[in-house]
Amino acid sequence: MKSLLLVFTLAFAITLNAQKSENENVKTTVIDFFEAFHKQDTTALKSFVSDNVILQSISINKEGKSVLKEDKFDIFIKNIASIPKDRSFEEKLLDFNIQTDGNMANIWVSYEFWYQEKFSHCGVNSFQLMKEGDKWKIIYLVDTRRRDCE
Repeated sequence: MKSLLLVFTLAFAITLNAQKSENENVKTTVIDFFEAFHKQDTTALKSFVSDNVILQSISINKEGKSVLKEDKFDIFIKNIASIPKDRSFEEKLLDFNIQTDGNMANIWVSYEFWYQEKFSHCGVNSFQLMKEGDKWKIIYLVDTRRRDCE
């Protein structure tokens, strides 16, 4: 009986460790994506996403209604590359909630966006990732954008 309990405990510990390791790999993918974003490294940005990545944003328009906007990744890349080098911008990632199941992961990250060292907006990024081989790739990103950030 003690042997069975020991085997169960070891298997459980190995599973938890593997899960934690995958969570760290997912988190690293998102952090590396934002490092490339801040450096305006479009080649690196492309390496973190799947070929069919979907980008969407949810915001409130002037009439107070929710609006869903979809962007093409190639337009996103062009916009990032076109930011003048003398303009500073930073998306500060505040906390991470990560869930994985096999080759799928979800990461929910709250953020603040700063432009020219002034607060611009805040919100949440929700990433869906898929594991391709030994690498996690972003397949879907939707974010919210708000000015009231309490």
